[in-house]
Amino acid sequence: MATATVKATYSLDPGTICRLEEIARHWGVSKSEALRRAIRAAAAGPAAGPSEPLAALDALQRGTALTPAATKAWAAQARKERRASSARPGKSAR
Repeated sequence: MATATVKATYSLDPGTICRLEEIARHWGVSKSEALRRAIRAAAAGPAAGPSEPLAALDALQRGTALTPAATKAWAAQARKERRASSARPGKSAR
């Protein structure tokens, strides 16, 4: 039984078209089939929203259990090390 298709026109930037062609070649399918597979995969995956990266960062930061004082001490030590590594010979770091 044939699958019904609908012709549609979309505007894609040249870089996206190039990637679509590469994917289609790699999979050995038409560009239309590659696009259908990509859309199905995106629809089946977890909904990616703009807040997901921030939520991941928040979770990572909560997991460190750093106190404000420990964070300040770490930042001061990192600054000191950066200054020491970038100091010119004969000059002392602050």
